[in-house]
Amino acid sequence: MRKTVDTNETNSSNGAGRLTRLLVVILASVTVWAQAEDATDANAGPAKVITEVTEQVMRVVAEADTYFDQNPDRYYREIDSALAGVVDWRGFATAVMGEYYSRGRSMDPDGRANLKRQRDEFAQTLREGLIRSYAKGLLAFGGAEMVVKGVEASPQSARIASVTQLVYGEADREYTIRYQMGQYKDGSWRLRNLIIETINLGEIYRNQFVALAKDAKEDLDLVIAQWNETISEQAEELPRD
Repeated sequence: MRKTVDTNETNSSNGAGRLTRLLVVILASVTVWAQAEDATDANAGPAKVITEVTEQVMRVVAEADTYFDQNPDRYYREIDSALAGVVDWRGFATAVMGEYYSRGRSMDPDGRANLKRQRDEFAQTLREGLIRSYAKGLLAFGGAEMVVKGVEASPQSARIASVTQLVYGEADREYTIRYQMGQYKDGSWRLRNLIIETINLGEIYRNQFVALAKDAKEDLDLVIAQWNETISEQAEELPRD
C-alpha cells in the first residue's frame, strides 16, 4: 500500500510554498545591473554567472509567447537548458539527502551503488519538479528589477562564494537573496543553494526529506516517489498573484 505524507508537516510545507513564490520573483527579473564595484576580478565570476543565466531565462520566457500553447514541452526544455549549466542538481540532491547519503560511507559496494542510484534519481526528480513549477510561474509574472549588490568570498575556501542581490517586485516590495555558489575543477561557478530573506532552500528541503524518510520507515525509493507527489503538487497548487 502506498504511504502518504503526514499532513502535520505544515510548517515545512508552508515554507516550501512561500519559497516557490519568491523563486518565481527571482527568476523572472527583466534587467540586472551588476553593482559589485568593490569585488575583485576573482570574485566577479559568480556574479556574472547569475547575471547571464537570468538574461538567458528571460529571453526564453519572452519567446515562449509565440509557441507555448502549441508546444509547451519546448518551453520547459529551453528553461531546463538555460539552468543546466549553473545548477548542480546532483550536489543539491546530495545535500538534501544529508545524513541518509552520508551513511554510504559505512555500506558495502552494492549498498553504495544503490544509494548513488537513488541520489541520481532524486536529483532528476528535483530537476523536473522545480523546472516545471517555476517555468509556469514565469509566464504569468509581470517582471521585476534585480540588483547585484556584491560577492562575498568564503573565509574557508576561495572556491566558495555568496552572491547577494536585491529584487524589487510588485508594489516596490524588496527581497534579499543570497546565491551560494561553488567553483568546480573546470573553473565554472555553479549554484549549490539559495537563501531568500530567512528562507533557506536547502534547509527546508532537507527537513522535508527527513520527515518523509521517517514516515516511509527509511525506504528512500518511497521517499523519492512521495517527494514527486507532494512538493511538486504544492508548487502546482500555489495561487498566482
